[in-house]
Amino acid sequence: MIVVWFFAGFFFLLSLWGICIYNKLVTMKNDVKNAWSQIDVQLKRRYDLIPNLVAAVRGYLVHEKQVLENVVAARASALAAKKVKDRAAAENGLSDELKGLFAVMEAYPELKANQNVMRLQEELVSTENRIAFSRQLYNDLVANYMTRREVFPDTLVASACAFLPFEYFSADPRDRILPKVAPY
Repeated sequence: MIVVWFFAGFFFLLSLWGICIYNKLVTMKNDVKNAWSQIDVQLKRRYDLIPNLVAAVRGYLVHEKQVLENVVAARASALAAKKVKDRAAAENGLSDELKGLFAVMEAYPELKANQNVMRLQEELVSTENRIAFSRQLYNDLVANYMTRREVFPDTLVASACAFLPFEYFSADPRDRILPKVAPY
């Protein structure tokens, strides 16, 4: 009789342990999904600001039509991307085009004096900072989830319950190249 109680207790504790691990993995998976949705919110904000900025500077940048077209095309590409890897590449391209637009805008003093353009530019820079923070949070949560998913004994529950891996939001390989600085 004691043996039966021992095995029943052991099975109960084993089940309780499995439930705790399962619940923790579900919580972590949902945290990662929430972090991804926060990135989406910030990207949507950026997507909404870009047409306003392009419209505000269009009249000033008559000779810089290609810069504006590149920004609009990069925005469309970013909106179309679905997978994390594709989305990261498209977002990096859009960020590069926006930097190019800001650089061109610096050459036009009347643009720098336009309060509407300056406000939109500040909003866009603020949004870029929020996106960077959201990406960092997302990657941190993915790292925690992936570690939890791969450590023993949690990996037993993760594989039995089909907890799939998430992709990291990574930088474009071009961003890893150090710029060359010419000596004086």
